[in-house]
This record gives sequence, structure tokens and C-alpha cells, in this order.
Amino acid sequence: MKWLLAALTALSVSWVQAADFKAGQHYFELDYPVRTNDPNKVEVVELFWYGCPHCFRVEPSVNAWKQSIADDVDFQQIPAVLGRAWEPHARAFWVAKATGVFEQMHQPFFNAIHLDKKRMVREGELKDFFANYGVSEKDFDLHYRGFATESRLKQTESRINAYGITGVPAFIVNGKYRVSASSAGGEQALFEVINFLIEKERG
Repeated sequence: MKWLLAALTALSVSWVQAADFKAGQHYFELDYPVRTNDPNKVEVVELFWYGCPHCFRVEPSVNAWKQSIADDVDFQQIPAVLGRAWEPHARAFWVAKATGVFEQMHQPFFNAIHLDKKRMVREGELKDFFANYGVSEKDFDLHYRGFATESRLKQTESRINAYGITGVPAFIVNGKYRVSASSAGGEQALFEVINFLIEKERG
């Protein structure tokens, strides 16, 4: 009986917390909705930068949250470019995606920057890094400044403008809502707000 009471209490607290999430305070509605990739799923996009210490710190929580999402949630990580130093990291992200090594290199790339204190912005340095994952210099060059990467950078720029973000990490739920740890009230609350908005979109 005690466990049932505890469960009901936790559920009650959860609903109270959700009821307290308010537009304009914990999250922001976009002026104009942005089309998502799949209308049959609730899309959650994280805009991040490998050089961002906040993005590095939140990554373990992102990974933990990803394990809990349902099949009707489409989660995407997209590298933002809000400064010249951000572009090489964005290009590296798209190289990793194109060459199929993203899952292997994603966290080590974060670690190289924040733990090993490497800038990871020079092409030679990036080539050496990717060589550790079996990506040849030829393949790196093919994708680093290739048409697909250039297109994705332009598409991301358009999305950033549409989302109205000025910093990272920032999360966009179903092309309608923007939320960050600062707006949500902390890292734990961030994912509570995201989950609340997912449920809101499910109707």
C-alpha cells in the first residue's frame, strides 16, 4: 500500500510541475512554426556546438534522455554555426555523418576539445582525428567542403534564423517551441519541459 501511495504522490507532483510550465517563461512559442521532417512524429532538435562547455556538460543527460523516448519521437542533433570558430566543428559533424563514424567519434570529439584542450579547428588536425576512425584523407576532403555539407550548412543557417536561437544548447520541439536549461530552470527541468511539450504535441 505504501508503494502505491508513493507512486500516486509522485504522479501528482509530476502533474503539478507540468501544470506550472508556462509559455514565455519555461519555454517560448516560435512566431512561425517550422516544418518538421516527419509529420507523423514529434520532432525534437538540439542545436549545439562542440566547443560549447554547456553542451559538453549536458551531453550525458541528453544521452540518458534519448534512451527513454518513444518511437514516435524523432530526435536530431544539429551543429549550430553562430561564429566563425564554430564552422569547422559543424563541418566535422557532417563529415562524420557522411562517412558513418558519427556514433564512434561524437563523444571523443567533445572530449578532445574539453578534456584534452585541443581546439580542433585546423583541417590537418581534423584529418588526423578522423584517421583514427578509418576515414581517409581523400574521403575527408570529399565531404568537408562537398556539396552536401555546404547545403546542410545553409539549411542549418535558415533553421537557426527561423528558430530564433542566439545561444546553445537550445532545443526545438516539433518546430513550435524553443526551450533551454536557463528558461526551464535547470538541466533536470529542461527534460521535464521537453517531455511536457512532447505530450502537448501528442494531444
